[in-house]
Amino acid sequence: MKARRRYALAPALLAVAAFTPLADGAGSSTPTPPSWVHHGKYAPVIDKANFVARIDNRYFPLEPGTVFRYRGLKDSARQIDEVTVTHQVKRVLGIKCTVVRDVVSQAGKKLELTYDWYAQDKQGNVWYMGEAAFDRQNGRFVRAKDSWEAGVKNAKPGIIMRGDARPGDVYRQEYYPPDALDQAHVGHASATVSVPAGTYKHALVTDEWSPVEPQIERKWYAAGVGEIKEKVTAGGHEVFRLASVRHAP
Repeated sequence: MKARRRYALAPALLAVAAFTPLADGAGSSTPTPPSWVHHGKYAPVIDKANFVARIDNRYFPLEPGTVFRYRGLKDSARQIDEVTVTHQVKRVLGIKCTVVRDVVSQAGKKLELTYDWYAQDKQGNVWYMGEAAFDRQNGRFVRAKDSWEAGVKNAKPGIIMRGDARPGDVYRQEYYPPDALDQAHVGHASATVSVPAGTYKHALVTDEWSPVEPQIERKWYAAGVGEIKEKVTAGGHEVFRLASVRHAP
């Protein structure tokens, strides 16, 4: 899911790599913007009549009641990320959005809490409409400065997953300068990926980049499931894998 910023309790170790597969958690020295990055103005056209109630995108389905559990490493710290598709709805730009709760924990302590808001249009594109993010500080959660809502303070929605994702596609995922500027690039849909939850074939591969926290994060998505793995390949040491999925009864 989109929200993860994941702060470790231990000090961060920075490193960077190119757009090539590396060993899990690996990185290299100098992060530079990839050649595919969009520049210039961004003005998405949003028509609330073009949106549907259910998010059933092949690579990003969000069925209320589903719980995704990820295990991984942030630098050398083991973390757990539990993502729950809630039954809650939030209206953004007049559009009913599905609320997804994302909780990152380390050593039994919750570090981050985020509520993400998603909506799908009739073309199957899943839009990222904003997030309310909270970081743990001095024993309590404090609202993060990169929280944003489309239509508020010039924030604009982005696409988290295209309805017909094709190699070479590039799209903005969020737009709230200067705090939220993620973009994504579609690689291919032919990867076979093994994670604790199982082995998935024909996984869709994307890379994400943000100038706010310069790094490239590679993600793998399985049809009918969603995100199954992510790894920072440029700008840090981080890898998370899907450990389990619990579907709504």
